[in-house]
Amino acid sequence: MIHIVRWNPSTNSTENATLEQLPAKAGELPEGSVVWIDLDDPTPEEEARILGAFLPVHALTLEDITKPRRGDGAHLPKVEEFPDYLFAIVNPLPLELHGEGEKSVRVNKLPRPQLSAVLTETVLVTHHYAAMPCIRDGRGHLARHAGNVKRGPDYLFHLILDGIVDEYAPMVDRISQQLDHLETKMFRQPTPKVLAKLLRVKRDVTYLRKTLILEREVLARLIRGEFQLVDLREMAYYRNVYDHLVRYTDLIENAREMVSDLMQTHLAATSNRLNEIMKTLTMISTVGMAGTLIVGYYGMNFKHIGELEWEYGHWMAFGLMAVVGIGLLAMYRWKKWL
Repeated sequence: MIHIVRWNPSTNSTENATLEQLPAKAGELPEGSVVWIDLDDPTPEEEARILGAFLPVHALTLEDITKPRRGDGAHLPKVEEFPDYLFAIVNPLPLELHGEGEKSVRVNKLPRPQLSAVLTETVLVTHHYAAMPCIRDGRGHLARHAGNVKRGPDYLFHLILDGIVDEYAPMVDRISQQLDHLETKMFRQPTPKVLAKLLRVKRDVTYLRKTLILEREVLARLIRGEFQLVDLREMAYYRNVYDHLVRYTDLIENAREMVSDLMQTHLAATSNRLNEIMKTLTMISTVGMAGTLIVGYYGMNFKHIGELEWEYGHWMAFGLMAVVGIGLLAMYRWKKWL
Protein backbone atom coordinates (compact mmCIF):
# COMPACT_ATOMS: atom_id res chain seq x y z
CA MET A 1 0.00 0.00 0.00
CA ILE A 2 1.27 3.47 -0.87
CA HIS A 3 0.45 6.61 1.13
CA ILE A 4 1.49 9.96 -0.34
CA VAL A 5 1.51 13.35 1.40
CA ARG A 6 2.45 16.30 -0.81
CA TRP A 7 3.11 19.96 -0.32
CA ASN A 8 1.69 21.72 -3.38
CA PRO A 9 3.40 25.09 -3.92
CA SER A 10 0.77 26.18 -6.47
CA THR A 11 -2.04 25.96 -3.91
CA ASN A 12 0.23 26.58 -0.92
CA SER A 13 -1.32 23.62 0.91
CA THR A 14 -0.76 20.01 1.93
CA GLU A 15 -2.74 17.30 0.20
CA ASN A 16 -3.02 13.53 0.11
CA ALA A 17 -2.00 12.50 -3.39
CA THR A 18 -2.08 9.41 -5.55
CA LEU A 19 0.53 7.93 -7.85
CA GLU A 20 -1.36 9.30 -10.86
CA GLN A 21 -0.92 12.84 -9.52
CA LEU A 22 2.86 12.45 -9.41
CA PRO A 23 5.16 12.85 -12.41
CA ALA A 24 7.02 9.86 -13.79
CA LYS A 25 10.24 10.90 -12.09
CA ALA A 26 11.05 12.81 -8.90
CA GLY A 27 13.18 15.27 -10.86
CA GLU A 28 10.04 16.47 -12.67
CA LEU A 29 8.32 17.70 -9.53
CA PRO A 30 7.46 21.44 -9.56
CA GLU A 31 9.88 23.70 -7.74
CA GLY A 32 9.04 23.98 -4.05
CA SER A 33 7.22 20.64 -3.93
CA VAL A 34 7.82 18.28 -1.01
CA VAL A 35 6.55 14.70 -1.19
CA TRP A 36 6.45 11.98 1.45
CA ILE A 37 5.81 8.53 -0.02
CA ASP A 38 5.22 5.77 2.52
CA LEU A 39 5.47 2.21 1.20
CA ASP A 40 3.49 0.17 3.74
CA ASP A 41 4.03 -3.56 3.05
CA PRO A 42 4.39 -2.86 -0.68
CA THR A 43 4.26 -5.36 -3.50
CA PRO A 44 7.34 -5.86 -5.71
CA GLU A 45 5.51 -3.91 -8.42
CA GLU A 46 4.97 -0.93 -6.10
CA GLU A 47 8.62 -1.05 -5.04
CA ALA A 48 9.69 -1.05 -8.69
CA ARG A 49 7.36 1.87 -9.43
CA ILE A 50 8.73 4.08 -6.66
CA LEU A 51 12.32 2.90 -6.12
CA GLY A 52 12.99 1.97 -9.71
CA ALA A 53 11.11 4.46 -11.90
CA PHE A 54 10.10 7.46 -9.78
CA LEU A 55 13.21 7.62 -7.57
CA PRO A 56 15.86 5.18 -8.82
CA VAL A 57 18.14 3.89 -6.06
CA HIS A 58 21.36 1.91 -6.12
CA ALA A 59 21.08 -1.88 -6.38
CA LEU A 60 22.75 -2.26 -2.96
CA THR A 61 20.23 0.14 -1.43
CA LEU A 62 17.35 -1.83 -2.89
CA GLU A 63 18.92 -5.04 -1.60
CA ASP A 64 19.10 -3.63 1.94
CA ILE A 65 15.55 -2.28 1.75
CA THR A 66 14.04 -5.60 0.65
CA LYS A 67 16.15 -7.75 2.98
CA PRO A 68 13.19 -8.74 5.25
CA ARG A 69 11.16 -9.89 2.23
CA ARG A 70 13.84 -12.48 1.40
CA GLY A 71 13.58 -13.91 4.90
CA ASP A 72 17.06 -12.75 5.92
CA GLY A 73 15.81 -10.72 8.88
CA ALA A 74 15.98 -6.98 9.37
CA HIS A 75 19.06 -4.94 8.62
CA LEU A 76 20.67 -3.20 11.59
CA PRO A 77 20.58 0.64 11.76
CA LYS A 78 22.90 2.52 9.44
CA VAL A 79 23.08 5.68 7.30
CA GLU A 80 24.78 6.06 3.90
CA GLU A 81 25.13 8.96 1.49
CA PHE A 82 24.83 8.47 -2.25
CA PRO A 83 25.28 11.13 -4.95
CA ASP A 84 21.53 11.76 -5.32
CA TYR A 85 20.06 10.71 -1.99
CA LEU A 86 20.60 9.85 1.65
CA PHE A 87 19.74 6.32 2.77
CA ALA A 88 19.02 5.32 6.38
CA ILE A 89 17.77 2.24 8.19
CA VAL A 90 16.39 2.19 11.73
CA ASN A 91 14.75 -0.51 13.86
CA PRO A 92 11.58 0.54 15.70
CA LEU A 93 10.10 -1.61 18.44
CA PRO A 94 7.90 -4.52 17.33
CA LEU A 95 4.24 -3.58 17.26
CA GLU A 96 3.42 -6.21 19.91
CA LEU A 97 5.47 -4.35 22.51
CA HIS A 98 3.68 -1.03 22.31
CA GLY A 99 1.56 0.10 25.21
CA GLU A 100 2.00 0.53 28.94
CA GLY A 101 0.04 -2.56 29.92
CA GLU A 102 2.49 -5.20 28.72
CA LYS A 103 3.76 -7.34 31.60
CA SER A 104 6.07 -9.61 29.64
CA VAL A 105 8.85 -8.02 27.63
CA ARG A 106 10.37 -10.92 25.60
CA VAL A 107 11.77 -8.53 22.99
CA ASN A 108 14.24 -11.08 21.66
CA LYS A 109 11.46 -13.52 20.74
CA LEU A 110 9.88 -11.12 18.23
CA PRO A 111 11.16 -10.40 14.70
CA ARG A 112 13.14 -7.18 14.44
CA PRO A 113 11.25 -4.58 12.33
CA GLN A 114 13.04 -2.53 9.69
CA LEU A 115 12.20 0.98 8.55
CA SER A 116 14.13 2.20 5.50
CA ALA A 117 14.20 5.83 4.40
CA VAL A 118 15.45 7.50 1.22
CA LEU A 119 15.80 11.29 1.29
CA THR A 120 16.39 13.77 -1.50
CA GLU A 121 15.94 17.54 -1.52
CA THR A 122 12.23 17.17 -2.30
CA VAL A 123 11.24 13.56 -1.61
CA LEU A 124 11.13 11.29 1.43
CA VAL A 125 10.41 7.62 0.78
CA THR A 126 9.80 5.38 3.79
CA HIS A 127 9.58 1.62 3.39
CA HIS A 128 8.46 -1.04 5.87
CA TYR A 129 6.74 -4.43 5.81
CA ALA A 130 5.27 -4.24 9.33
CA ALA A 131 2.79 -1.69 10.69
CA MET A 132 4.60 1.08 12.53
CA PRO A 133 3.06 3.56 15.00
CA CYS A 134 5.82 6.10 14.28
CA ILE A 135 4.56 6.40 10.68
CA ARG A 136 0.95 6.69 11.83
CA ASP A 137 1.89 9.33 14.41
CA GLY A 138 3.91 11.23 11.80
CA ARG A 139 0.94 11.40 9.47
CA GLY A 140 -1.24 12.46 12.40
CA HIS A 141 1.17 15.29 13.22
CA LEU A 142 1.07 16.52 9.64
CA ALA A 143 -2.73 16.37 9.67
CA ARG A 144 -2.68 18.81 12.60
CA HIS A 145 0.23 20.91 11.30
CA ALA A 146 -0.10 20.63 7.53
CA GLY A 147 2.17 23.56 6.80
CA ASN A 148 5.19 21.76 8.26
CA VAL A 149 5.39 19.52 5.20
CA LYS A 150 7.01 22.32 3.22
CA ARG A 151 9.97 22.33 5.60
CA GLY A 152 11.37 19.41 3.64
CA PRO A 153 12.10 15.68 3.79
CA ASP A 154 14.73 16.15 6.51
CA TYR A 155 12.09 17.61 8.84
CA LEU A 156 9.67 14.79 8.01
CA PHE A 157 12.34 12.18 8.71
CA HIS A 158 13.02 13.85 12.06
CA LEU A 159 9.36 13.36 13.00
CA ILE A 160 9.67 9.64 12.32
CA LEU A 161 12.92 9.31 14.26
CA ASP A 162 11.41 11.20 17.18
CA GLY A 163 8.47 8.79 17.24
CA ILE A 164 10.78 5.77 17.12
CA VAL A 165 12.90 7.00 20.02
CA ASP A 166 9.84 7.83 22.13
CA GLU A 167 8.71 4.22 21.72
CA TYR A 168 11.62 3.09 23.86
CA ALA A 169 10.62 5.10 26.96
CA PRO A 170 7.89 2.74 28.28
CA MET A 171 10.00 -0.29 27.35
CA VAL A 172 13.03 0.94 29.31
CA ASP A 173 10.80 1.79 32.31
CA ARG A 174 9.21 -1.65 32.11
CA ILE A 175 12.58 -3.39 32.18
CA SER A 176 13.65 -1.30 35.19
CA GLN A 177 10.48 -2.31 37.04
CA GLN A 178 11.07 -5.96 36.20
CA LEU A 179 14.62 -5.80 37.53
CA ASP A 180 13.46 -4.13 40.77
CA HIS A 181 10.85 -6.86 41.21
CA LEU A 182 13.39 -9.62 40.52
CA GLU A 183 15.85 -8.05 42.94
CA THR A 184 13.26 -8.20 45.74
CA LYS A 185 12.37 -11.81 44.95
CA MET A 186 16.02 -12.80 44.72
CA PHE A 187 16.84 -11.60 48.23
CA ARG A 188 13.79 -13.40 49.61
CA GLN A 189 14.28 -16.71 47.83
CA PRO A 190 16.85 -17.16 45.03
CA THR A 191 15.10 -19.97 43.14
CA PRO A 192 15.98 -21.31 39.64
CA LYS A 193 12.70 -19.77 38.41
CA VAL A 194 13.91 -16.30 39.38
CA LEU A 195 17.22 -16.95 37.61
CA ALA A 196 15.37 -18.04 34.45
CA LYS A 197 13.37 -14.79 34.46
CA LEU A 198 16.56 -12.82 34.97
CA LEU A 199 18.18 -14.52 31.98
CA ARG A 200 15.16 -13.63 29.80
CA VAL A 201 15.44 -9.98 30.86
CA LYS A 202 19.17 -10.11 30.10
CA ARG A 203 18.46 -11.20 26.52
CA ASP A 204 15.93 -8.38 26.15
CA VAL A 205 18.41 -5.84 27.48
CA THR A 206 21.10 -7.11 25.08
CA TYR A 207 18.67 -6.80 22.15
CA LEU A 208 17.69 -3.22 23.06
CA ARG A 209 21.26 -2.18 23.82
CA LYS A 210 22.50 -3.34 20.42
CA THR A 211 19.70 -1.50 18.61
CA LEU A 212 19.99 1.71 20.64
CA ILE A 213 23.76 1.95 20.26
CA LEU A 214 23.58 1.58 16.48
CA GLU A 215 20.71 4.07 16.20
CA ARG A 216 22.68 6.48 18.36
CA GLU A 217 25.54 6.25 15.86
CA VAL A 218 23.12 7.03 13.01
CA LEU A 219 21.81 10.14 14.79
CA ALA A 220 25.33 11.17 15.78
CA ARG A 221 26.25 11.32 12.09
CA LEU A 222 23.06 13.20 11.22
CA ILE A 223 23.75 15.99 13.76
CA ARG A 224 27.39 16.51 12.80
CA GLY A 225 26.59 18.28 9.54
CA GLU A 226 28.06 15.37 7.63
CA PHE A 227 25.21 15.26 5.10
CA GLN A 228 24.12 18.14 2.90
CA LEU A 229 20.53 16.88 2.73
CA VAL A 230 20.06 17.58 6.46
CA ASP A 231 19.57 21.32 6.75
CA LEU A 232 21.34 23.24 9.51
CA ARG A 233 17.98 24.51 10.79
CA GLU A 234 16.71 20.96 11.28
CA MET A 235 19.83 19.76 13.09
CA ALA A 236 18.52 21.28 16.33
CA TYR A 237 15.55 18.89 16.14
CA TYR A 238 17.84 15.97 15.37
CA ARG A 239 19.98 16.91 18.38
CA ASN A 240 16.89 16.84 20.57
CA VAL A 241 16.09 13.31 19.35
CA TYR A 242 19.74 12.35 19.89
CA ASP A 243 19.63 13.60 23.49
CA HIS A 244 16.59 11.44 24.20
CA LEU A 245 18.26 8.44 22.60
CA VAL A 246 21.43 8.94 24.65
CA ARG A 247 19.33 9.01 27.81
CA TYR A 248 17.59 5.74 26.96
CA THR A 249 20.91 4.17 25.98
CA ASP A 250 22.36 5.14 29.36
CA LEU A 251 19.33 3.65 31.13
CA ILE A 252 19.73 0.40 29.20
CA GLU A 253 23.44 0.36 30.10
CA ASN A 254 22.45 0.76 33.76
CA ALA A 255 19.95 -2.08 33.36
CA ARG A 256 22.66 -4.25 31.81
CA GLU A 257 24.96 -3.58 34.76
CA MET A 258 22.10 -4.31 37.16
CA VAL A 259 21.44 -7.63 35.44
CA SER A 260 25.09 -8.59 35.86
CA ASP A 261 25.03 -7.54 39.53
CA LEU A 262 21.83 -9.50 40.16
CA MET A 263 23.31 -12.61 38.55
CA GLN A 264 26.33 -12.31 40.83
CA THR A 265 24.01 -11.73 43.78
CA HIS A 266 22.00 -14.82 42.84
CA LEU A 267 25.18 -16.89 42.69
CA ALA A 268 26.32 -15.56 46.08
CA ALA A 269 22.89 -16.10 47.67
CA THR A 270 22.69 -19.64 46.29
CA SER A 271 26.19 -20.43 47.57
CA ASN A 272 25.36 -18.95 50.97
CA ARG A 273 22.16 -20.99 51.17
CA LEU A 274 24.08 -24.14 50.24
CA ASN A 275 26.65 -23.37 52.95
CA GLU A 276 23.86 -23.02 55.52
CA ILE A 277 22.40 -26.36 54.48
CA MET A 278 25.81 -28.04 54.63
CA LYS A 279 26.47 -26.54 58.05
CA THR A 280 23.16 -27.85 59.38
CA LEU A 281 23.74 -31.31 57.94
CA THR A 282 27.28 -31.40 59.32
CA MET A 283 26.08 -30.55 62.82
CA ILE A 284 23.37 -33.20 62.62
CA SER A 285 25.96 -35.73 61.48
CA THR A 286 28.33 -34.78 64.30
CA VAL A 287 25.64 -35.16 66.95
CA GLY A 288 24.64 -38.49 65.40
CA MET A 289 28.25 -39.71 65.40
CA ALA A 290 28.40 -39.51 69.20
CA GLY A 291 25.37 -41.76 69.49
CA THR A 292 26.83 -44.11 66.88
CA LEU A 293 30.04 -44.36 68.92
CA ILE A 294 28.12 -45.39 72.07
CA VAL A 295 25.93 -47.85 70.15
CA GLY A 296 29.05 -49.31 68.54
CA TYR A 297 30.72 -49.74 71.91
CA TYR A 298 27.84 -51.66 73.42
CA GLY A 299 27.35 -53.61 70.25
CA MET A 300 30.80 -55.25 70.46
CA ASN A 301 30.80 -59.04 70.68
CA PHE A 302 32.61 -59.28 74.01
CA LYS A 303 31.13 -61.49 76.72
CA HIS A 304 32.15 -59.36 79.67
CA ILE A 305 30.84 -55.80 79.30
CA GLY A 306 30.01 -54.04 82.53
CA GLU A 307 26.46 -53.01 81.76
CA LEU A 308 25.58 -55.96 79.49
CA GLU A 309 23.40 -57.77 82.02
CA TRP A 310 22.43 -54.70 84.04
CA GLU A 311 18.68 -54.16 84.31
CA TYR A 312 18.93 -50.46 83.41
CA GLY A 313 21.84 -50.75 81.00
CA HIS A 314 19.95 -49.73 77.87
CA TRP A 315 18.42 -46.72 79.67
CA MET A 316 21.89 -45.68 80.72
CA ALA A 317 23.06 -45.93 77.07
CA PHE A 318 20.12 -43.82 75.86
CA GLY A 319 20.80 -41.26 78.56
CA LEU A 320 24.48 -41.13 77.70
CA MET A 321 23.68 -40.52 74.02
CA ALA A 322 21.23 -37.76 74.98
CA VAL A 323 23.73 -36.07 77.31
CA VAL A 324 26.50 -36.18 74.70
CA GLY A 325 24.18 -34.85 71.97
CA ILE A 326 22.87 -32.00 74.15
CA GLY A 327 26.43 -31.23 75.21
CA LEU A 328 27.55 -30.94 71.60
CA LEU A 329 24.61 -28.67 70.74
CA ALA A 330 25.43 -26.51 73.76
CA MET A 331 29.03 -26.25 72.62
CA TYR A 332 27.93 -25.23 69.10
CA ARG A 333 25.70 -22.60 70.65
CA TRP A 334 28.52 -21.33 72.85
CA LYS A 335 30.86 -21.16 69.83
CA LYS A 336 28.09 -19.28 67.95
CA TRP A 337 28.05 -21.89 65.23
CA LEU A 338 24.27 -22.03 65.57
